[in-house]
Amino acid sequence: MSITLTPRASQELRDLMTGQEKPNAHLRVWVAGGGCSGLSYGMALDENEPENDDQIFECDGVKVVIDAMSLQYMGGSSVDYVDDMMGGGFKIENPNATKGCGCGSSFSTEDGPQGGGGCGSCGCAS
Repeated sequence: MSITLTPRASQELRDLMTGQEKPNAHLRVWVAGGGCSGLSYGMALDENEPENDDQIFECDGVKVVIDAMSLQYMGGSSVDYVDDMMGGGFKIENPNATKGCGCGSSFSTEDGPQGGGGCGSCGCAS
């Protein structure tokens, strides 16, 4: 299972790396416990060398790095860049998510930890 980028996300990331003068950076994505649905996504431009257990995928010239634990929850996911009324941002389409938060940054899977209560930033409840 891999992590892919849409053409729009790849272009936005290339522009971001150029604008921040980080031509050798890669997109690191991860999953952490927490959030209103049990798990939350994280993304950052990373200039560090990948760790031994990291998986590396390349999409349109942009490297995506993810650790093995996160990949079990995000395998097959796609990162897109979307514009909406709140502005633009990166969005993860995760086929493993069985439930998600209205803010899009928290999710749960059948096998993962379950959360509850609402994230506070969007007023949603799981």
